[in-house]
Amino acid sequence: MEIPVPNPVKKVPIHLQSSQNRVLIKNGKLVNHDTMVDNDIFIEDGIVKMIGRNLVIPGGTRVIDASSMLVLPGGIDPHTHFELEFMGAISVDDFYQGTKAAIAGGTTMIIDFVLPNKDESLIDTYQKWRSRATNKVCCDYGLHVAVTSWSKQTKQEMEELCNKHGVNSFKVFMAYKGVFMLNDSELYNTFEACKELGALPMVHAENGDIVHENSIRLLKSGINGPDGHALSRSEDVETEALNRACTIANQVGSPLYIVHIMSKPAADALKKHRNEQINRCGKSNIFGETLAAAVGTYWDKNKLTCWNDAAAHILSPPLRNDPYTPTYLLEMLANGNLQTTGSDNATFSSEQKAIGKGDFTKIPNGVNGVEDRMSVIWEKGVVSGLLSPCKFVEITSTNTAKIFNIFPRKGCIAVGSDADIVVWNPNAKRTISSKTHHQAVDYNIFEGMEVHGVPEYVLVGGRVCLDEGNLKVVQGHGKFIPTPPHADFVYGNENVNEESNDQQDYPQDNLKPTALKISPASSVTSEISNCSKSPMIHTGRAMRMEGQRDLQSSSFSISSDSNDVKKSSIRVRNPPGGQSKGFW
Repeated sequence: MEIPVPNPVKKVPIHLQSSQNRVLIKNGKLVNHDTMVDNDIFIEDGIVKMIGRNLVIPGGTRVIDASSMLVLPGGIDPHTHFELEFMGAISVDDFYQGTKAAIAGGTTMIIDFVLPNKDESLIDTYQKWRSRATNKVCCDYGLHVAVTSWSKQTKQEMEELCNKHGVNSFKVFMAYKGVFMLNDSELYNTFEACKELGALPMVHAENGDIVHENSIRLLKSGINGPDGHALSRSEDVETEALNRACTIANQVGSPLYIVHIMSKPAADALKKHRNEQINRCGKSNIFGETLAAAVGTYWDKNKLTCWNDAAAHILSPPLRNDPYTPTYLLEMLANGNLQTTGSDNATFSSEQKAIGKGDFTKIPNGVNGVEDRMSVIWEKGVVSGLLSPCKFVEITSTNTAKIFNIFPRKGCIAVGSDADIVVWNPNAKRTISSKTHHQAVDYNIFEGMEVHGVPEYVLVGGRVCLDEGNLKVVQGHGKFIPTPPHADFVYGNENVNEESNDQQDYPQDNLKPTALKISPASSVTSEISNCSKSPMIHTGRAMRMEGQRDLQSSSFSISSDSNDVKKSSIRVRNPPGGQSKGFW
């Protein structure tokens, strides 16, 4: 009997295999949330293996020269909506197009929202989202799950999602009456279930009953254009709901995460509740997120005179018409009163937005931002002097990783962490435009904005997916990242609302902002003195002898203090991925 001969396997030369799996980033300024130091980074098989100077590395390693650049942890966007079925339309950025655009902007992980219809199984809807995403994502992803109705089955499914499916966060809506909105009793039950499970409740804070009644009144009065949207849900409507959510969380003793804070009064209310907890027991487990849209633009009625332009800027809560709101929210981020920045990327085409012509309540809500989030926050925050690069890393990556329990696997550059890394050119500039962005949507709310701060290289799991500005993504390359419950950053020293506890391991409010002045026509200079100089990794091999010239030293200096001492080791307190309590 003739034995069939299998097709020969094409062998890849060893040196080419090595170059795909091994990367050295040298001569850059490594920036974590708590340190900035000149260091090289060696990556193998998608993991950071060594950090230091004069590293001894294997042959066949690809070398990326990061001279005069910053080396940052990849951005983590905690708030996206890809392939979202909403208000009679499906968002045009699917999981491929959306994560491709994310990588182009320096984001290497997204956390999307599973949105069940009322009385729909949470597990079934979760599986639907997984099937949509898994074969399309170019970067890693996680999932939040929304609770849109309450029953005994809901609680059981929440427990299964936490224990078996890698979900530790559940979103509830105080708006969208009749669609997603829960009443106060349902909020109470959901928060209580989250506390029992070690999960994190997330809240869309707007008073849905008031929005509903205001919308009816406005339409009857003849106000039916896009301007009616903001009129129906004013700042105090957002603030009232935020206060109510914090009150319920306090009664239950649960943590709380408020998504997309869009106004000064709402940010002030969050600060008040956080400070009350801090004054009572030394820490707070209430967290606030704002958006790239909120810090990058506002509702400028002098510019948004065209119906299509105005409709393209519709999201909930809405952009505010106060031109000082963006700076105020950035100051809240700088001072630790807000913790994270998302995009709330939910993109609908001009044709889809036109569904709401004649009735603003039918305009699909959502804007772009997943691609431009990092550059917009850098431009408005760091270039302006409100944020240091360390704080930038904290609010675009690290805090999200800590809150959702994937730190230090994500959110930092340390030995053992995933090699999700951005080589950031702070002096390069680009002009944002829908004509050049990588998203499928035909509009960009940041159209025409010139930003300084551009990713030159982006590595996702060690793979170079943005290479000298050229996008080389691979569909399906990304992985689902479980988010275990009982995050130490959220639940460490439990019962925050009930008794005093020691300060948490990773304080958020101890870094005061200082200026990084960037001149578009010259090299980067710095006045940074606030980032605590935690030592970096000592490789134990081929380190430079004292007094010997460091031939790999970068000419790029981001510290004006000549007395700064370079340090060479850091203690990683938790294993990659963070501690978990019973999840694995």
